[in-house]
Amino acid sequence: MNISIQNVEMTYSNGKQALQGISAPLQSPSLIGLVGPNGAGKSTLMKLLVAGLLPTKGEILLGDSPLISKEKELKENLGYLPQSFGLYDELTVYQFLDYMAALKGIPQSRAAIEKAMAETNLSQYKRTRIRTLSGGQRQRVGIAQAILGNPKLLILDEPTVGLDPEERINFRNLFSKAAQDKIVLLSTHIIEDVQSICNRIIILHCGIILFDGSPQELILAAQGHVGMIDQMPAEKEEGYHITARLNTLKGVCCRIVAEELPPIAQAVDPTLEDAYMYLIAKEEKK
Repeated sequence: MNISIQNVEMTYSNGKQALQGISAPLQSPSLIGLVGPNGAGKSTLMKLLVAGLLPTKGEILLGDSPLISKEKELKENLGYLPQSFGLYDELTVYQFLDYMAALKGIPQSRAAIEKAMAETNLSQYKRTRIRTLSGGQRQRVGIAQAILGNPKLLILDEPTVGLDPEERINFRNLFSKAAQDKIVLLSTHIIEDVQSICNRIIILHCGIILFDGSPQELILAAQGHVGMIDQMPAEKEEGYHITARLNTLKGVCCRIVAEELPPIAQAVDPTLEDAYMYLIAKEEKK
């Protein structure tokens, strides 16, 4: 599956411009991390990709045809988990997934449902009513309906929110495996999830794409711009951004990003989170 985002703009009826002429190809197989601050345009982009919205300008192509003209094909090959996903609380887990399988037109739905429950560790809850599940278990039900039927396009908005560390690792492995033969678009604020599994990162900020490339390329761009200060500064200094405060035997140390590190800072190798914070801080200073 190939999707092409071409000069897409999205302005809502209240005048808010959510996306400003963005372009990007999405090609299978790939696992793409979509990151950015709140209000960057991530949710808008995902709604456009699932044909929930139409762009104000530009177009999105599925293959060589406009997405809107191939909506039926898109829906047949789509797994989608929005950030706010409604569940039918009075249904059991199996009944809900059976209902979703019917909506998707999945043949041999029983086998597909059993597979989705097994992959999300829900088999033991198949006869449990959704209203009795914990927040993390309900999130797993949302993921299960998204992967139901092995869709070719998987779009996940904050899928690991509410999951414990072990569950997050399990699902990162599941998404990584799924991306071997499909497009997986993972929107998240958890940079660790992106660093662990994504082979491409798209960073949105104020409706524009700040970066589109590999995690390694993003980290390389921050080389020489990340440092450690052995003590907590008495007051905020101009020119650098504190990304972390660490308690050590010497006291509180600060990890910083800056266009030019101050003399009191010792340069250290950047992490992906450092690189992300450096890029955002640099943009916000413009």
